[in-house]
Amino acid sequence: MLAPLTTPLTPPGTSPEPSPTDLSGTTAFDPAGLRWLNRHASLGPTFGRAMQGQPVSEPQWLATSDAAAAELGWPADWWRHPLALAAHAGGPSWPGSAPFATVYSGHQFGVWAGQLGDGRALLLGEVDTPHGPREIQLKGSGMTPYSRRADGRAVLRSSIREYLCSEAMAALGIPTTRALALVGSPTLVRREEIETAAVVTRTAPSFIRFGHFEHFCHHDQHAALRQLLDHVIDAHLPACREAAQPAVALLESVSRRTAELMAHWQAVGFCHGVMNTDNMSILGLTIDYGPFGFLDGFDPGHICNHSDERGRYAYARQPQIGWWNLHALAQALIPLVDAPAEQAADLLGEALQPYREVFPVALDALMRAKLGLAIERPEDRALIEDLLQLMASTRVDYTLTWRRLSQVRSAAGLSAEAAAGPVRDLFVDRAAFDAWLSRYVDRLRAEGSEDALRRLRMDRVNPALVLRNHLAEEAIRAARDGDTSVLNDLAGLLRQPYDERPDDARWRHATALPPDWAQGLEVSCSS
Repeated sequence: MLAPLTTPLTPPGTSPEPSPTDLSGTTAFDPAGLRWLNRHASLGPTFGRAMQGQPVSEPQWLATSDAAAAELGWPADWWRHPLALAAHAGGPSWPGSAPFATVYSGHQFGVWAGQLGDGRALLLGEVDTPHGPREIQLKGSGMTPYSRRADGRAVLRSSIREYLCSEAMAALGIPTTRALALVGSPTLVRREEIETAAVVTRTAPSFIRFGHFEHFCHHDQHAALRQLLDHVIDAHLPACREAAQPAVALLESVSRRTAELMAHWQAVGFCHGVMNTDNMSILGLTIDYGPFGFLDGFDPGHICNHSDERGRYAYARQPQIGWWNLHALAQALIPLVDAPAEQAADLLGEALQPYREVFPVALDALMRAKLGLAIERPEDRALIEDLLQLMASTRVDYTLTWRRLSQVRSAAGLSAEAAAGPVRDLFVDRAAFDAWLSRYVDRLRAEGSEDALRRLRMDRVNPALVLRNHLAEEAIRAARDGDTSVLNDLAGLLRQPYDERPDDARWRHATALPPDWAQGLEVSCSS
């Protein structure tokens, strides 16, 4: 259950504020000055349903993101406006917004699932900002025409996880939707057990997915399919308009963006968990944080989603699934290519090829950076792959290994123990690690690497902190007891993932090996 707050919301980087339920203080934020564009909603009823949300009861602010607010050009205290809490709890929305639930379809776990849509999400609208147009969406704001007999709610635990991971991924430099705010409520919802509800406010340049295109192709609504193509190109990918075949150009752009996203996921050890085509962003963003997870011990076959019984979305399979999903998108675009179907399929097939070129190049570059290698050499891939195999053999901690490698010393004449530093302690098979370390040190010397400068470079790309499941669980348990300080403290740490915190006793465990109880945590599609 969600207990009454015992700690008030204090936006990061500010002095303590009154409780967010106390609206006697006001903000200079003026929602009447927002310029709403609402381009998706203006496409018409074929693309979704205009509607209002269904507010949760007794809403209370749990967290807000100053960084996400800044992207919108909003002040950090925007949430103090008298209309803000209701608008972000599913109630009356901001003046000028046009709440809209969109329809889409998709493949779920490789099987065509038919019509889906925003079953618990509601697009408040699209607002013009100093950083370009941004869509603002609520998740958990009640039933829509696409809820498929569900309640349209999101639970507190999954909402906290999404809020935290959105912040974490943005700070890691990985393309992602953002979480602007988190609202809690004592409203009860039933999943595996009775839980309390929450609403996350998410922002992105667009929430359009592969599944939006699949929907209109599958239902032979080719006019709407072309209208959607024109909207995406005009709003987000204008360079595609100049191409002889705009649909082909769009697919090539999406292929490149998706390849780069997959490389980022693999390099940081992130597992999405539900890479259905309806969870794939047309802009190459990480979208829909459900049963995600960051690797603890390195296991290429790791399945972060308890519901994924066959391991379709295991860590090592994510690049292949990205490729599969792009093929599904290509099929949906065939009617939009001005050519006979067979020729159209060939043109779209060619537009997929950049994925196969971009992904390995992007991943190699990221992994070389993680090793601190400034110059590319042919033997680098073998050096990386051999380290990963060594880590996998005894499931060595992924994040700590890369972070501690920056402390390797490359001076001549050092013993393996002296050269390796603390990273050696992570490996059970010391002899095998020492053999790999010798090759690594030789490689560093070959390019004249300076240890101090290399450590600075490596510590800027290898995070000291990622959102491990047990850290999210600590925030969830505290919030259920009415204490949001853990949630907000952890969010603040995740915004600076490359910083060391050896003197902060409260959070020293966040950059250490996970506790034994973390092995028993499971996440699933239930939220």
